[in-house]
Amino acid sequence: MPELVFFSGTMDCGKSTLALQIEHNRSARGLQGMIYTRNDRAGEGKLSSRLGLVTDSVEAGEGFDFYAHIVAHVSAGGRADYVIADEAQFLTAEQIDQLARIVDDLELDVFAFGITTDFRTRLFPGSQRLVELADRIEVLQVEALCWCGARATHNARTVGGQMVVEGAQVVVGDVNQPETVVGYEVLCRRHHRRRLTAAAARAAALSPDVLPVDPVSEPTA
Repeated sequence: MPELVFFSGTMDCGKSTLALQIEHNRSARGLQGMIYTRNDRAGEGKLSSRLGLVTDSVEAGEGFDFYAHIVAHVSAGGRADYVIADEAQFLTAEQIDQLARIVDDLELDVFAFGITTDFRTRLFPGSQRLVELADRIEVLQVEALCWCGARATHNARTVGGQMVVEGAQVVVGDVNQPETVVGYEVLCRRHHRRRLTAAAARAAALSPDVLPVDPVSEPTA
């Protein structure tokens, strides 16, 4: 039976790499897929991985209709055996409904990849709808790590190396960016709550003690 599968994880955990691997495995067996993405780091109409792999895709903008696009493609003599939708967190709830309709009405597997929560730990609308509709949710097993070495569970937005918790939900960026620009960092829950990024931790380690301890007085005879 065809499925709507949501592959979820933090930034830097290999979602796009897995999307490209699924595309490779299926195309190697003679299947043809439709690949969609939105706001990819490599630019419009690209699906890319941080490992350096990249392939062409269809840019799914704000008013894009997945179901209508697939139907038009097939009606024009094209072939579609499955669908890959990367950066699915940026899609609208209505677009996720369209992906579900592709599964139910056209009987195609749909593989959606995305981040569950934003830099404020709030659900993205697209991810929320996927959680509500997906036949299966897979949390990626390649664990991204916080600077402290613990498993990273949250995405932090940084400006000048400092974590920020206000601003537009969607600001395109990437991990490991220069501290002078808007970037992202994956953190464990403890350090996300404390707003303690790698840069902030380094600064704290280099700072002098703010609460010096007085020497213990020797008892007098």
